[in-house]
Amino acid sequence: MKLSDDKITHMTHVILKALLDKGIIDITEEEGTVRRAMKRAIVAELQIGDDMDEAVRKKIDSLSKHVTEGSPEWEVLYKKYYREEEVKKGLAD
Repeated sequence: MKLSDDKITHMTHVILKALLDKGIIDITEEEGTVRRAMKRAIVAELQIGDDMDEAVRKKIDSLSKHVTEGSPEWEVLYKKYYREEEVKKGLAD
């Protein structure tokens, strides 16, 4: 999933503010340091999703039978192969 740098930064502000306002967390570090760590984590997770999407698409493209993207068959294969990638990466059982 593609998110702009500004959107990710905004998300970190919103999430951190909500966590602090609700008393869910109490930080001893500067908020900017915490937001930067959150941003790195979000970017890393989005990259994992992008990498899995790319692997799934390559797998579908490599099939001997051409499957049109967006077709019901393609959707079933995409979900199946995406799930396999999640299991392979330890993101699902």
